[in-house]
Amino acid sequence: MDLAEKHAIVTGGASGIGAATAQEFARLGARVVVADVNGDGARDVAAAIAGKAVVCDVSREADVFALVAEAERHYGPVDLFFSNAGIATGSTPLDTDIDTWNEQWQVNVMAHVYAVRAVLPTMLERESGYLLHTASMAGILTTHGNLPYAVTKHAVVGLAEWLSITYHDKGIRVSLLAPLGVRTPMLGSSQAGFVSNATGPVKEPQEVARMVSQAVYEERFLILTDPIAQTWMDRKAGDLERWLNGMRRLQAKIDSA
Repeated sequence: MDLAEKHAIVTGGASGIGAATAQEFARLGARVVVADVNGDGARDVAAAIAGKAVVCDVSREADVFALVAEAERHYGPVDLFFSNAGIATGSTPLDTDIDTWNEQWQVNVMAHVYAVRAVLPTMLERESGYLLHTASMAGILTTHGNLPYAVTKHAVVGLAEWLSITYHDKGIRVSLLAPLGVRTPMLGSSQAGFVSNATGPVKEPQEVARMVSQAVYEERFLILTDPIAQTWMDRKAGDLERWLNGMRRLQAKIDSA
């Protein structure tokens, strides 16, 4: 998809990957709506790119539908919806309360479902549209420490794959962003063990935004932010027992640190 003159919504757009991607989409000529529960941050990003800010709690379906309605009033039909907002609270199954599980499920999974329900009907009518989802390598390879994050990001991967299979021939394109370490506010809480023990250099959000825009232009499904991720995916697929043993060794290093 050529983003020039396209209408894009970016959730979690007040900071990190969301802010950088909103800026990148605008640079490429898109009309961008920046959505975030942090209204001041969203307004700052939108003002810098001559876009529109909308305060939105993506865990609430009514908020997501209101976001889409406001965006359509301002810019017309939505061409691309980037479900990027996410949280990384929680830890082990014994230390994480059910309210935290429910909150992560709503923000990290159901927000994506709400977005699809809000924009897909008109995209199908036009036989054109783009659904972009931020998961994590935690959703493909799992991660250490934060079980709710790993589980919810696995769900996003499954959702995006299903959408791509089901709607590709109806004109809908789907991409899945699965970052490794990226310098965002979430890095410390969700990926500290992974990053300190296993990943390569931490990427800047602007680097990831360029990767995202290139994948959208190519209409490519999987967006990886580091070549090592593909190596790990191949190892997991090729010998699951060996991969699990390697992850256990990393866990042991984390536990002894």
